[in-house]
Amino acid sequence: MDDRPLKVRVRGSALLADPTLNKSTAFTFEERDAFGLHGLLPPDVESLDTQVKRAYAAYQRKVTDIGRHITLRQLEDTNETVFYALLREHLQEMLPIIYTPTVGEACQRFSEIYRRPRGLFISYPMKDRIEEILDHVPNDEVHAIVVTDGERILGLGDQGAGGMGIPIGKLSLYSACGGINPANTLPILLDVGTNDPDRIEDPIYLGWRNERIIGQDYDDFVEAFVQAVEKKFPNVLLQWEDFAQHHAAPLLERYRDRLCTFNDDIQGTAAVVLATLLAAARVSHKRLVDQQVIVFGAGSAGCGIAEQIVRGMIHDGLSEEEARERVHMIDRVGLLHDGLTGLLPIQNRLLQSCDKVMPWSSDGETVSLLDTVTNLNPTVLIGVSGQPRRFTEEVVRAMAAGTERPIIFPLSNPTSRVEAVPADLIEWTDGRALVATGSPFDPVERKGTHSHKIAQSNNAYIFPGLGLGVLASQARRVSDDMFMAAAEELAECAPAISDQVDRLLPPVSELPAVSRRIAVAVGRAAIREGLAPERSEDELGARVDETFWEPRYRPYEAAD
Repeated sequence: MDDRPLKVRVRGSALLADPTLNKSTAFTFEERDAFGLHGLLPPDVESLDTQVKRAYAAYQRKVTDIGRHITLRQLEDTNETVFYALLREHLQEMLPIIYTPTVGEACQRFSEIYRRPRGLFISYPMKDRIEEILDHVPNDEVHAIVVTDGERILGLGDQGAGGMGIPIGKLSLYSACGGINPANTLPILLDVGTNDPDRIEDPIYLGWRNERIIGQDYDDFVEAFVQAVEKKFPNVLLQWEDFAQHHAAPLLERYRDRLCTFNDDIQGTAAVVLATLLAAARVSHKRLVDQQVIVFGAGSAGCGIAEQIVRGMIHDGLSEEEARERVHMIDRVGLLHDGLTGLLPIQNRLLQSCDKVMPWSSDGETVSLLDTVTNLNPTVLIGVSGQPRRFTEEVVRAMAAGTERPIIFPLSNPTSRVEAVPADLIEWTDGRALVATGSPFDPVERKGTHSHKIAQSNNAYIFPGLGLGVLASQARRVSDDMFMAAAEELAECAPAISDQVDRLLPPVSELPAVSRRIAVAVGRAAIREGLAPERSEDELGARVDETFWEPRYRPYEAAD
């Protein structure tokens, strides 16, 4: 950690109001002299540990999850060092509060609980002033941006300006888990309106009160934003987050070779699901290429997961044609096949043969989830549909009849949208299912079996380490092979590999250590592809360690 004195220009109340610089009661007597702080603080000088204990006590006094979320956000807006030290110390407990699932309610109530500005709101009426708005960022050293337009927030749909809660939450995890200095991060909301009439009519709604812009106007607005980012922050890592499926994949394809950028819903979700699947396959004593997979939900996340699994199977020895024959997509129209029309471009490469699957149909028109399970004998069932309780007892028991260790991942967020709850999956499979979810669930206790630990297949296992690896290695682009490297490294961290239980991912408390490992793997892949400067393994590891930010106070000196 860098312990050199930090040159600070602001003083007095302005210093105490800056959450990136504020030490509050931890300012030393000498610093209070130098920065005009005497009288503005109580006389006792405290340690960071004492401040963290006080903050945790305040957190524990809250009786609702949204109250705890607001408390943590207020702390982040006051003193980021205390916030991240507290979060790092209680990561297992606080991850569901600062992010999924509580962040969903925070986005829904964003205008109601709004306290203090954070990040940038770039609204469509300001489309000709985006460069000027970026100049308002207090720190020119921005290394990571998370941006959303608020249209598809978790499984909750269009939240308009309330979607800002997602970039704020994601960047908190970049810093808490991936060691990215929060002073170098920037959340952005592209406010292009909302199609939720209740929000437009809500007197306290904080966003632009207009229906969403579409078509060329939307594309031109995003292009203007990207051009401004390229000019202001040419080396930044830009993450697209919670865009609707009709925008998510096209934006990724349009900009992935122009910026150092990725879409977490498509690529991050896919990588963590593949990692969890690789661990589950090893527990079931099968290879990835032995799996028959159903992905229930064929939007951007589902198609991203499917494509990552296909890449994993190819990496494991199958041809592309053989891999695609093993991955089956189900959407609103049933199992996707080449006899259907009107499908999305991202779905067209994931179709099964109509001749192969239509005989499975029980009604002669569509191939349902139950039809597919009954005829395919799948080993893997993944849900990203946002449709609660669609993995019914009949479906799950049919799957369990055809495979010894059913691998079932109901991943939809928040908890209210999950395709099945783990307790039911464990019960319906007589304790044989290997389960991972998108939101946290308590362990399942079942008579006659061990306690089933439910892995949370959360993107927080991937994107913080990926971001750390990109920044530490100075990668110019984010590639599919970098995500593959991240997934394989995460799978190696699974406790199930060493003790053959059903814990498919390491505990959340180990995320900082896991992110360091992933960062090295990602940096190695970037170097191998020629996307980052050549470095030895030792040099890369040292770069990761140097880049990893710790929430500790540095001594301050007054700038000249």
